[in-house]
Amino acid sequence: MKYNIQQGESRDIVISVSDLHISFGRLAVLKGIDLEVYKGENFVVLGRSGSGKSVLIKTIAGLLKPDKGIVNVLGLQVDKLKVHDLQKLRLKMGFIFQSSALYDSMTIRENLEFSLVRNFKHMTAREVLKAVEEVLDAVGLREKINEMPSELSGGQIKRIGIARTLIIRPEIMLYDEPTAGLDPITCTEINQLINEVQSRYNTTSIIITHDLTCAKTTGTRIALLQDGNFIRMGSFTDVFDPGDSRVKSFYDYNFIQ
Repeated sequence: MKYNIQQGESRDIVISVSDLHISFGRLAVLKGIDLEVYKGENFVVLGRSGSGKSVLIKTIAGLLKPDKGIVNVLGLQVDKLKVHDLQKLRLKMGFIFQSSALYDSMTIRENLEFSLVRNFKHMTAREVLKAVEEVLDAVGLREKINEMPSELSGGQIKRIGIARTLIIRPEIMLYDEPTAGLDPITCTEINQLINEVQSRYNTTSIIITHDLTCAKTTGTRIALLQDGNFIRMGSFTDVFDPGDSRVKSFYDYNFIQ
């Protein structure tokens, strides 16, 4: 089934998933997922814990291989790429892990420098520092440049995780539960930051979440994943039809008015 995107948006397909099946042993997690993500949109995949949301973006990133189906990213079939070509593609994809995955023994500056020094060996020390300062400005934490991760709040660590991903200037951002474990005020700040990143860097994003506020605030389109398939897809209003019993319990749980 095809779904319309909002008027004025580009229809260039950045990510395409067709008939994706993934199982772990006898447990079928994804049962024939079809998906197209368009350039410049924030696409939210919403579902309960264990519904396969993270499995989907890990497959898009090439961290998991499909049992069946095709995953194309930027025109390339991910599971058919050789290691070197997959590594090159991943430089165009930023993966923001739920834990942010910072190195505890490094300062914030060292955490951010690590990706650049590893992947862009031609950069000078001055260019690296400029890039670090720019992304810290983008997430509003430049003053934390010499602090350790242990000195930061949960929300600040999430922001640094986003900054560390932005520093390689990816075309695609993959957010895995970006508001998990945060208080409501900090969740609002992270949601605003996701939108600011899309606007400032013209990224295309997939946002994995079980948080309806995150979905409603950030999503250009939303897909509700249940029992291994998308059961509804479209705008927030399209997806959260109060007359659909499959949606109502999810809606009531999140206390969205």
